[in-house]
Amino acid sequence: MNPGIVTDAAALALALDSLPAEQVVEGSPRTGYIELTDAIGVWEHTPGVSTDVETDEVFVVLSGSATVSFDDPALEPIELRAGAVVRLTAGMRTVWTVRETLRKVYIAG
Repeated sequence: MNPGIVTDAAALALALDSLPAEQVVEGSPRTGYIELTDAIGVWEHTPGVSTDVETDEVFVVLSGSATVSFDDPALEPIELRAGAVVRLTAGMRTVWTVRETLRKVYIAG
């Protein structure tokens, strides 16, 4: 991603791969991403349910809908939709229930 150049994150073609079986809870979700810089990228998750262990990131949802729940009982599930801005911290254990293919732009670190 060069300074002064526009990248259409909603239209980028992403190669999607199946998730490892141990991360799949339900369905056949696929994910893919493209790094725009060392810390900025675009990520997508197709419908299904999967688990993850997060890294430090802030993201903005471009499209889709999902619920993210946490293993930590002190944290309420969050609803994701276009425009949602979310911060996750390293080590959070999450379950992503994606109803409509979710695409986000993330800033890691």
